[in-house]
Amino acid sequence: MEQLEDGDSIALLDYITMLKTLQSMWRQQLPLVRCMSQYPPTYKEPLLPAEQEEEVCNELVFSPIKAAPPTMSGSAFEHPQVKKFTNIVMYGGNKDLAQTLMAKTFERIKRTQIQRYNETRAGEDPAAAEEIVCDPLQVFVRAIENAKPKLQLKPVVRGGITYRVPRPITEYRSVFVAMRWFKEAGREKDRKMRFYDRLAAELISAANNEGRVIRLKQELHRQCEANRAYAHYTYG
Repeated sequence: MEQLEDGDSIALLDYITMLKTLQSMWRQQLPLVRCMSQYPPTYKEPLLPAEQEEEVCNELVFSPIKAAPPTMSGSAFEHPQVKKFTNIVMYGGNKDLAQTLMAKTFERIKRTQIQRYNETRAGEDPAAAEEIVCDPLQVFVRAIENAKPKLQLKPVVRGGITYRVPRPITEYRSVFVAMRWFKEAGREKDRKMRFYDRLAAELISAANNEGRVIRLKQELHRQCEANRAYAHYTYG
């Protein structure tokens, strides 16, 4: 094999370096897309229990379904509103305690509703027992929906006087206000009841359009109605 001269070896090294540079630049421009998958295109995506409607399930009866990823969970504690309320209840960054309180709250709701269901079913009107919701997640979601305010009062200064002007409230803000009311209702000082017992009682009452939180929402709406004469200051 013939030996290369010094000039030829230097030129060859420069050529190899240039090829490596071009190859690295070409790889950086490629999109990060998986070209292959372990499932063929005929496989369908998995669904959570809340998404399994009758029409959708009928279409997937004879279709192969992919395995659920580890991040996918049908637990009630993975519900977006439950996770948000857990963060609101959390104090001092102790999320384990907040999750424990939420688990005990749901357990108390379940026990209370089942006891009410059994008592109603054994009473004079067994048909009324079917209207009692025993699923704590449904009770929680219904309570939040019933407690959400539709209006809010904002301070507006006009002529050196501060007016409380009623304004529409956003969906995100209304959910936060309702959750804050439930947290304050659960933290009321009472030596005879624990936090999760009082919170469970408030959620059950709010699911039936009753209780302290529903009265707070109604009082806020009455104040907005009383101050409706200042509504034009919103656009002033």
